[in-house]
Amino acid sequence: MDLHHALVTAEGASPSRLMLILHGILGSGGNFRTIARRLAERHPDWGFVLVDLRGHGLSQNPPPPSSIATAAQDLVDLEANALRAGTLPEVQRIKKTSAPVRGVMGHSFGGKVALAYAGIRGSDLEQVWVLDSGPGAHPASVRKGGAEEVLRALEAMPMPLPSRERFMEILSDQGFSKAIIDWLAMNVRRAEDGYRLRLDLNVIRALIEDYYRRDLWPVIESRPSGAPEFHVVLGGKSESVPEPDVKRFHELAQAGTVRLHVLPTAGHWLHADDPEGLLRALAAVGKP
Repeated sequence: MDLHHALVTAEGASPSRLMLILHGILGSGGNFRTIARRLAERHPDWGFVLVDLRGHGLSQNPPPPSSIATAAQDLVDLEANALRAGTLPEVQRIKKTSAPVRGVMGHSFGGKVALAYAGIRGSDLEQVWVLDSGPGAHPASVRKGGAEEVLRALEAMPMPLPSRERFMEILSDQGFSKAIIDWLAMNVRRAEDGYRLRLDLNVIRALIEDYYRRDLWPVIESRPSGAPEFHVVLGGKSESVPEPDVKRFHELAQAGTVRLHVLPTAGHWLHADDPEGLLRALAAVGKP
């Protein structure tokens, strides 16, 4: 499918390579716009592509099935059909350099999509960044404010609604934080019969169910020689990555298989909880 995306570069720069940035479930590419801008300023040889994954943001009505694998294939198609072809004005500006995708970064759900994409691309990539995301299969965790609880609340919500404010009131009555409510309200749009989510929750459900059951550790642990450098950034206060996965990351870091960065004061939302710490970790983007 055609994924909505936006290119972020330093002013006047002509990047020689691109990095895809992938959001989490129920998010959109714009979630990482500020981080992408600051990265571009620090690393002008890179261009950063903010992607709306299938079923998210402006990438709606994806062809079935929706899974981690099809989301990763969408990224392969994006580079082949849109970035290389220069369909966006920003991309046309660097088309003459034929800037290839050499990196991918994904947060939460997007981290697993990034790993699946890396599994397709292999040693053709230089860097893979996994931001507070566990590669292993695990059961759904219905913790307060977590993706599963949020999705269940949205699935149970009556549609249409008389206003965006009513949407926010319903979630507030269920105890969700203002930050989560404001973030979710970005997906509420006026329709002919009232206000509705622009998201197809059946697609979101299919994606998150596949996220729970998919085991992508082999992409990291069985990569061939010369394959991409894997970086993992974890929030020290996050409860989103299962403890066995956290332990395994530490073991792989000791073995030199991954480079592990832990932000002690951050929860799951690294870019919101500790943006400066995240940028310090991401300084490695500019290192060969």
